[in-house]
Amino acid sequence: MFGRFLVILPQIYNKKGMSIVKIKDKTFKTSIPEVEIQQRVKEVADHINRDMADKNPLLLAVLNGSFMFAADLMKNITIPCEISFVKLASYQGTQSTGEVKEVIGINEDLAGRTVIIVEDIVESGLTIQRMLDSLGTRNPDSIDVCTLLLKPDRLKVDLDIKYVAFSIPNDFILGYGLDYDQQGRNLRDIYTLLE
Repeated sequence: MFGRFLVILPQIYNKKGMSIVKIKDKTFKTSIPEVEIQQRVKEVADHINRDMADKNPLLLAVLNGSFMFAADLMKNITIPCEISFVKLASYQGTQSTGEVKEVIGINEDLAGRTVIIVEDIVESGLTIQRMLDSLGTRNPDSIDVCTLLLKPDRLKVDLDIKYVAFSIPNDFILGYGLDYDQQGRNLRDIYTLLE
């Protein structure tokens, strides 16, 4: 009658101070707390501020997962910059399908622009490679990649990722914009799936 809804246990803390949440049929524990995320986002923004001090970069945030990261990153970037959004899909449940489908395109003229792709997570690298190939045909001056999370052991393509907040193991995670079956994006911390 009321449809499907998110089931989150009250945050239960174990002996190590980690909180546990249940989303749908899976249980997750805190792996990166909000305070640590905010500290690293500021450090990445500071790096961008230094590197792009004489430019007006266009940040292309990949939806849906990067929306929180992109918003917090923008709050910490102090140089002139712009932001736009692109939506790509390659996930189903907890697994990447390996196929990328562009859902919402880019309307900005990229010729001569400094572009920074803002991603929530880079795993195989196929999504980023597809974006780099697509954006490269629009004659930008440069394209850099900025990601909240990188799984280096999962990369299937050789990428130069200039800005990385965290390198993580090959675990399924959610929170801070990342989801499990569209749930859990609103969590402030990043959580790892408990097997």
